[in-house]
Amino acid sequence: MRSALPLACVAVTVLTACGPSRAALEQDNPVRPNAPPPFGMEEFFKDVPQKPIPTRVRLGRWLFFDKRLSADNTLSCASCHQPEFAFSQTTAVSTGINGVKGTRKAPSLVNLAARTVLPDMPDDTAQTFFWDGRVSSLEHQVLVPIANRSEMGLDHQAMVDRLSALKGYRPYFTEAFGSGEITQERIAGALSDYVRTRMSGNSAYDRWSYKADAGAISEQAKRGSELFFFTQRCATCHAGFNFSDGRFHNLGVGWDPVTQQFKDDGRFAVTHDPRDHARFKTPGLRDVSKHPPYMHDGSLATLRDVVQFYNDARIPHRTIPNRSIRLLGPNPMSESDIDALVAFLKTLDGEGYQDQAPKHFPR
Repeated sequence: MRSALPLACVAVTVLTACGPSRAALEQDNPVRPNAPPPFGMEEFFKDVPQKPIPTRVRLGRWLFFDKRLSADNTLSCASCHQPEFAFSQTTAVSTGINGVKGTRKAPSLVNLAARTVLPDMPDDTAQTFFWDGRVSSLEHQVLVPIANRSEMGLDHQAMVDRLSALKGYRPYFTEAFGSGEITQERIAGALSDYVRTRMSGNSAYDRWSYKADAGAISEQAKRGSELFFFTQRCATCHAGFNFSDGRFHNLGVGWDPVTQQFKDDGRFAVTHDPRDHARFKTPGLRDVSKHPPYMHDGSLATLRDVVQFYNDARIPHRTIPNRSIRLLGPNPMSESDIDALVAFLKTLDGEGYQDQAPKHFPR
């Protein structure tokens, strides 16, 4: 008779009535005060439009790693946005439920709480998300992959119903939002606040540039910095503290010379403006070494391949329509220049965003 109780508890655990205690849940995933921006990123995050609420961050962390937010319970947000790869992944495209392959690279989620505003357009402060900028808020962005049938495949009402059936989540929705009601908007609010806390800074570049630590980066990387900011003008688009202008450009990636078409319409699918054909958002370069391959379609295997692509693309290609011409400076780079630029890009690896999945989840 004594052995029946543990077996019963195991059985009940499957039905979500039994499981980790609230104390175990909260010890594993405590409420943490908001961390200050990492060194070098203080100015970037100074005027963030929305500061995360710690209780919502804690709830969002569970939701971000919870595979029950996919139709077949096999994928979480973290399946494609993996912490060890700066919340991206090392495959060319993402794989959704039932093994469905996507068409685009999973972008990194670090430093999405703010964007760079450039002096040439001081009123251009709006944020957009995804490669094509199809949504204008993090709250919208975090919900799209959940319902997408090629990604997590769980429609939003089913998501709400599934989480509402898990009594263990209710106290934490109460804590975060004032009542235990679980809604699409509250799920989005918690997830987006967790994403807002994924900040990256205090890189070797930051210590060299802002602390005058001459030994923080190599002489080769210093040469790469000169190429990046001045000689080759990479910072024209990869601008500001996060190395992104937040705008959209056509680099000719995905052009098929046989069909004379782009494989992906990019921003055009959102705006229907012919000038936006094959334009994609400039990605930030923080921690860029962590998640090869590169470009919106994952078509370039290494950072060196990316720099070589730009080097080869200095002269506008007459057969590629609407291609951006602000690619690199007027002079081609030597092999040592390319190596130096890659060395510089590697100095942008930072800290502050790292995380791992909770051990326990509400049931």
